[in-house]
Amino acid sequence: MKAAIAKGGAGIDSISLVELPMPIPGPGEALLRLKAATLNYRDLLMVKGQLSGVKEPYYVPLSCAVGEVEAVGEGVTRIKPGDRVSPLFALGWFKGSTPTAAMLGGPIDGVARSYGAFDAESLCLIPDKLGDLEAATLPCAGLTAWNALFGPRPLAAGEWVLVQGTGGVSLAALQWAKAAGGHVVITSSSSAKLHRARALGADILINYRTTPDWAAAARHALGGRGVDILVDVVGAAGLETAATMINDGGIIAAVGMLEGSASWGLDPGKPVAPIAVGHRGQHEVMLAFAALHGIRPVVDVAYDLDRLPDAMRHLESGNFFGKIAINLL
Repeated sequence: MKAAIAKGGAGIDSISLVELPMPIPGPGEALLRLKAATLNYRDLLMVKGQLSGVKEPYYVPLSCAVGEVEAVGEGVTRIKPGDRVSPLFALGWFKGSTPTAAMLGGPIDGVARSYGAFDAESLCLIPDKLGDLEAATLPCAGLTAWNALFGPRPLAAGEWVLVQGTGGVSLAALQWAKAAGGHVVITSSSSAKLHRARALGADILINYRTTPDWAAAARHALGGRGVDILVDVVGAAGLETAATMINDGGIIAAVGMLEGSASWGLDPGKPVAPIAVGHRGQHEVMLAFAALHGIRPVVDVAYDLDRLPDAMRHLESGNFFGKIAINLL
């Protein structure tokens, strides 16, 4: 079977396509014909060796995918051949707030390959209303956004959310919030991307490049008030400004570290809630919500597996809207 192999810390140019033996599902496992995958910022950090505490010499990259069950091992009852499923990002994370260490795309071999044998209990059934590429956006970015809005401090209808940028987590948060009856402020350095976000339902659009004091502009547009949840993908560098946007009783949902370091554990004077993807139960509730509300996750472009380095460079450039996908067929 075809698979991509990366060398941790060696950069994008270390990624190569190789032939590996076909996996065989053992007891409790399922063999998946993987069909579609998507990239996350974590994948870029992994290949650059910039993810603290995770050092892999050689590994199969990527964490999020959809596949079809081709065979199951002894004792498997959760799924059957023909089912469409996604593996959890952290295999074996079924409940609780702490993920397992078995994270796909490092330290566990990921999904940039044609086939994979996975723990069957770590697979989630995909609703028919979601296509393969769409569903492949959800195990990390979609679920992180879901828990940012409905985890530590659940969003209520009529409340305001602020999302930063137009990457996968931010656009998923926009879509979840609108479906739940919320209102959304979105910031970006691109007016063209903001116009696309308006088509997804964004209520207030702010270009932070042309309006450097974007927080003041947001408050003005909101009539002097702030927001109830700010989905923080920037990290510590933007935390002080983010805190000025939070209403009493609101939170900063700390997701990312696009500008260097995460805001987990910091105290800007407003509550900072660390968000770390989510477990199987949350994943299943999210999938049901997406199907119920007809949500179509945003895929910007799809590359074939042999162009994974190009897809990584596209991710690195920031010149995308939503998710970058990989066709595994």
